[in-house]
Amino acid sequence: MMIFTIMTATVANPNGGWVLGHKMYIVLSDSMKKTDFDAGSLIVIDDTPFFELEEGDVITFRSPSPENEGEIVTHKIRKMTVTENGDPAVVTYGTTKDKDDTSPVDEFHYTGKYQWSIPWVGHVMSFLKSTPGYFVCIFIPFALLIIYQGLNCIKLFRRYKAEQMAELQAERDMIAEERQKNEDMLNELKALKEQLAAQTEGTTTVETEIPSSEALVNEPEDAAQVTEKTDE
Repeated sequence: MMIFTIMTATVANPNGGWVLGHKMYIVLSDSMKKTDFDAGSLIVIDDTPFFELEEGDVITFRSPSPENEGEIVTHKIRKMTVTENGDPAVVTYGTTKDKDDTSPVDEFHYTGKYQWSIPWVGHVMSFLKSTPGYFVCIFIPFALLIIYQGLNCIKLFRRYKAEQMAELQAERDMIAEERQKNEDMLNELKALKEQLAAQTEGTTTVETEIPSSEALVNEPEDAAQVTEKTDE
């Protein structure tokens, strides 16, 4: 999309600046179809100095001819010449008709030297700049991207909720396990307490029964002593 934007901005503004020493144009006619490129091709030119041009070079220029003055043209150099004022110039022609342009091209009208071309790119760019092309290139992919990201968000949210529920369930299981351990511990303590209570009750019963037996054994002796004292 960035490359397309740069190319569109450059092609849409023929008088604009250079991009890395190059300019791009869409060919609108078949005047060079016989030898170099067709209409609809994307051509790339560089900023070769005017005085370095040679016969046979293909150049891009603003037409000095009265019938199409200022129009961007890309033609081949037939020969070197000079203008009426004696300035260096070149005679250009379209290879399809092999007919010289009516006015020579000087340095003032010269734009750049043709380097290479890509067939059909111009047609594609023209389509992409149209309303159907906007929907094909921008709207539909953007809508699909939004839908895709929305589905991803839903998927991530569900995964997050599942992980959160799993963590909550793990915490609940841990709490239940600790609660069961505490209950088991309380039951053990309760059983131990009951066992200690039972042992305590048994000890108390034995201690109270022994004095009662001694009292019964000693009781006749006390009665005999009382009788002896009475006889005296």
